[in-house]
Parts: sequence; structure tokens; C-alpha cells
Amino acid sequence: MNIGPYKLSSIITSTFALDGGAMFGVIPKTMWSKATEVDDLNRIKMVTRTLLLESADRKILIDTGNGDKWSAKMKEIFKIETAAYILPASLALHGIDVEDITDVICTHLHFDHVGGNTRLAGDEIVPTFPRARHWIQEENWNLAKHPHAKDRASYLAENWKVLAENGLLEILRSERELFDGLRLELVHGHTAGQQLPVISDGTNTLMYGGDLFPLKAHIPLPWVMAYDNEPLRSIAEKQRILPGLLEQDAIIFFEHDPHTIACKLSATEKGIVGAENIDI
Repeated sequence: MNIGPYKLSSIITSTFALDGGAMFGVIPKTMWSKATEVDDLNRIKMVTRTLLLESADRKILIDTGNGDKWSAKMKEIFKIETAAYILPASLALHGIDVEDITDVICTHLHFDHVGGNTRLAGDEIVPTFPRARHWIQEENWNLAKHPHAKDRASYLAENWKVLAENGLLEILRSERELFDGLRLELVHGHTAGQQLPVISDGTNTLMYGGDLFPLKAHIPLPWVMAYDNEPLRSIAEKQRILPGLLEQDAIIFFEHDPHTIACKLSATEKGIVGAENIDI
């Protein structure tokens, strides 16, 4: 798929599993279990899916997934599988080396979104993309450095400390057009300062769903995560964003949906829902 100056490619970087009740908040299991498979520990299968953007002068990644710095215990807890999805190897299939990446846009600094920013070289943690600028919003950066009790376990310094030490972090202070045809939209319900990239050429538009729309099932307004710090704010943000995407016939890209890469939207008597699936 091409939008404006960019060639878009989706890349799965891991499979993992999280508690289904936490992923769907107040939605009863009798309803959400129809939308996804669930294991005997109440976990639902998910993926981490990166979006690669290639233009004449840039090679951009949006988020980098769980990475592979995990202990055996944590891999078991989250059912993390990375062996078949190592990001540098996946990029090589596109003819891209890690040193070719010019920019990494971090939607936010939770481990399942930026774990691949760094890697182990022996016993040392080093940047995975040593020439890339890593873009993050200041609100999220400040929260990551001083998280509160609710999401302290999601913000792991091993995924960004070495980037800051090597001058590879770029701190943003507002939503803005970052590059030609790529702007950032800020949302705060899931966590403060989450930035969702929107790629558009005026005719075709794609929004990277991040953790506002992690799965296709999260498009309906009440379907928000218990992981969200401010679930009512998440609902309000969806209520604000979805009508514009529908009007533009835009695509939402899903970072965590194991079955659906992206989709367009449809208006129904029950509200806006996911419609035609799109392959990228």
C-alpha cells in the first residue's frame, strides 16, 4: 500500500497474551469471548505489529513491539514468542538494515510498544537502531521516568535509558505534522501523551490505532481496556476521532489484533463499527 510519499508495510514482531478481562474492562466475558479466542488462564492471543514507512529520504518505524530481552519467567507470564518475528530479520526481508532506519515513532513507552528499541549485545543493552531519532511526547516521557503504581510495571527503563544516554531521543511537546504527510494526534485516556500517527495524502488516510484501538473489537465506544488510566477519557477520544475517520473513509491500523491488520469503518444503528478489512 502507498499513501502520499510512503510505501507502507506491516511487520509482526511478536505474539503474546494478556488477560481478557483487563483488555475489555466492563464488557462481560460472554460478549468479548465471541470476538477473540481465550486460553485456560483467561488470556487472549495478541500480536505486536509494527508499521514500516518508506519514502525517498526516510525509513520510519512506528513502535517496535516487545523486543527479546525477557526472562523465561516473564515470557511465560505474557506468553511472549519472538523467535519467528525478530524485527531486524524481518526488516532484512524488505532490504533494510537496522542502520537504515531514520526514525522510530514511539506511540508511548509501554514495554509492548518499545521493547524492540533496544537489544542485548552480550550483557550490554544497546540501541537496536543506532542512527534513528526516536520520537516521544514529553508528557509520556515524564510519566515513564516517574510512573505511578498502576502502570509502573509497564514502563521499563531498559527500553529507553540507553537511547537518552546516546542522544537518540527527540522530545515533542504537542501534536503536530512531524513529516510531510504524517501528523501526530494526541490522546491521553490510555496513558498520558500517547501519540497516534496519521498518514494522509488528502485522498487516502490511515491512523495507527496504538492503544486507543488495539484490536478491531475496540472500535465501539464502550469497549475500552481496564489498563486505561482514564477509561472515560478514552471513550470521549474515540467519540471525537471516529466520525472524522468515517467521513474520510479512513483506515485504522491495529497494533495488537492477531487476525485483522487494518479496517475501514461503517455507521450502524448501534454506532460506528469496524467494516471492510484491509491488508497492508
